[in-house]
Amino acid sequence: MNNEIKIPLSKNKILLIVLGSLMFVALGIWFLNDPEKLANSSYRPRSSVFIQIIGIVAVVFFGVCGLFAFKKLFDEKDGLIINQDGIIDNASGTSIGLVKWTDITGIGMEQVHSQKFIMIEVSNPQYYINLQKNRIGKMAMKANYNKYGTPISISVNSLKTDFTALKNLIEKHYLENSLN
Repeated sequence: MNNEIKIPLSKNKILLIVLGSLMFVALGIWFLNDPEKLANSSYRPRSSVFIQIIGIVAVVFFGVCGLFAFKKLFDEKDGLIINQDGIIDNASGTSIGLVKWTDITGIGMEQVHSQKFIMIEVSNPQYYINLQKNRIGKMAMKANYNKYGTPISISVNSLKTDFTALKNLIEKHYLENSLN
């Protein structure tokens, strides 16, 4: 494979992620500001402490997601590059750069609710975890490794492609490079 395949970031998808994150942060702030009113309303659960916990989780989780997505809005790099060396992922908050074909041992898929991920199985997972400089990203990669057996996952949430097309493309080039 002599040519590179470049898949750009989808600014429209990223903008929707930012707006969705802002909405959930606002909802979390509302939960934090008035948990008693929400606890006494017809909504479940009726515990104001639990409502505050939900508010904190919403603000922190979606705040972090929104920040990563906002940063990607201004990123001019391609979201994903597939070349003769491997896969260069620049699409998410856990991107670590080049994943070499020689390190890849398999390609899989996982689904969390309706979200599908391409799982890149590698022979040296700790090496790739250590490449992550961001502490939150490193924690996410460790969680992926503990749950799925690999720290590297690729989502199409911020890419100008769909899941099936990307998975087929990666599998095709993985097979071509594993035969060489």
